[in-house]
Amino acid sequence: MKKALIITYYWPPSGGAGVQRWLKFTKHLRQFGWEPVIYTPENPEIPAFDATLATDIPDNITVLKTPIWEPYTAYKKLVGMKQGDRINSGFLSEKKKSGIIESLSVWIRGNLFIPDARKFWIKPSVRYLTRYLSDHPADVIITTGPPHSVHLIGMELKRITGICWLADFRDPWTGIYYFDQLKLSRLAKRKHSGLEKKVLQQADGVTVVGNFMKEEFSRIVKRNYCVIPNGFDEDDLEETGYGQADQKFSLSHFGTIYPLANPVLFWKVIAEKLADDSRFAEKLQIKLVGSADHTVMSAIQSNGLEKFVRKIGYLPHKEVIREMQKSQVLLLLVNNTPQAKVILTGKLFEYLAVRRPVLCLGPDDGDAAALLKETNAGKNADYSDEISMRKILDEYFSLYLTGNLDAESRNTGQFSRRELTRRMAEVLNDLGS
Repeated sequence: MKKALIITYYWPPSGGAGVQRWLKFTKHLRQFGWEPVIYTPENPEIPAFDATLATDIPDNITVLKTPIWEPYTAYKKLVGMKQGDRINSGFLSEKKKSGIIESLSVWIRGNLFIPDARKFWIKPSVRYLTRYLSDHPADVIITTGPPHSVHLIGMELKRITGICWLADFRDPWTGIYYFDQLKLSRLAKRKHSGLEKKVLQQADGVTVVGNFMKEEFSRIVKRNYCVIPNGFDEDDLEETGYGQADQKFSLSHFGTIYPLANPVLFWKVIAEKLADDSRFAEKLQIKLVGSADHTVMSAIQSNGLEKFVRKIGYLPHKEVIREMQKSQVLLLLVNNTPQAKVILTGKLFEYLAVRRPVLCLGPDDGDAAALLKETNAGKNADYSDEISMRKILDEYFSLYLTGNLDAESRNTGQFSRRELTRRMAEVLNDLGS
């Protein structure tokens, strides 16, 4: 078999969205002639623990780990967090913080730690992996970001060893939805943009998760970009089975709800329907599985919806799939930013797999809306389109009452993790040949 060195910050027992993509690729790569070798931090600052994901790690795989130093101990003291508290991405805060302290911490994060707080892992990793590769040659080096510091490790290793390097982007870099909130100086912006351009120019291959990200990168560097989206693992569905659906009309959101994804108008639409329809008031349940910013809970309370909310918190991945399968309607909330079209979250593909109707709030011309239309898996309403929100809600609730609320999905097989790994292996074959 050919050998691929995969450099990833997220690896089990880390939970959350960042670990899924390359864990699942790794699970299937051997079927397509590639032996994966994982390089990951020994002591990362991870969003959640999920020991169950370790069952997806292939037997006898080589996992290399080295220590990482991150400035989060000082950050936690600055913002009043306890040492064991988890740090959320995307400016999510489940509790309201001091404006001055939070503003200072954001400035430090954006201007002193470029490209991110994992920058101190770059030089030690290059030293360690240069020695490792001299004794254990690889055919391809793969880096997956964010954090984008890992791409700088790959870039330096390519320069030293001459090994082909694939940069995989799960999210944009300067095009990420919260980039403009980092309080960046002009110098810091130039540094970010310069590093991003250098990575896109020097990588032998670049993979992205969506078409809009491909277009965005093409405006920075014109080259070939390969779109390989996220997907779903059929094995997860086989293990959980299709249990009985919720008795309540459950509107369920899975994952993190960031401040920019807070659907303020949708909460208002739900409140109005509750006032108009007594049966809706009897049947409604809003399930929030994961974290939600304090502004989300405030908006829910201001619309009088708190008694309908079941806040579950983080669950292991297999339990998440089970809850998806039970839900009547799956909510997808796209961050309301100028970069919204590019956002194509990993959970959307699992929404497709469990075949429950999706209600997406996001741009009508974005990647998420296009995917729902292509697969007939659900409906999209723009952030400000109150009429469409109410129409979809009415339609789904009427179908629920008659027992006919189902998703008639089509063309979803292309998003199975096994099929996507086959496509990734083709990219690697081209690089490693």
